[in-house]
Amino acid sequence: MEVEHSVLAYLHGHPQAADTLRGIVNWWLPQQRYENGCQHIEHVLGRLVAEGLLHCDQLPDGEVLYALNKHTRSPQPH
Repeated sequence: MEVEHSVLAYLHGHPQAADTLRGIVNWWLPQQRYENGCQHIEHVLGRLVAEGLLHCDQLPDGEVLYALNKHTRSPQPH
């Protein structure tokens, strides 16, 4: 089911895409995992900023730089 979901999600985001089995395995599936992973990580970082554990600054190119908020006690990794 995970592969089916990943293929359909990729095609939803890239409706003109077409590829061979090898291309799908090498390009679509890893890219889909990366994009989903980035969304999850961005959500987690946003929560850590909201909790005051991290702070963020937007760089001139639009990227966001995250760092430990030095005004709060250092969190202990689990």
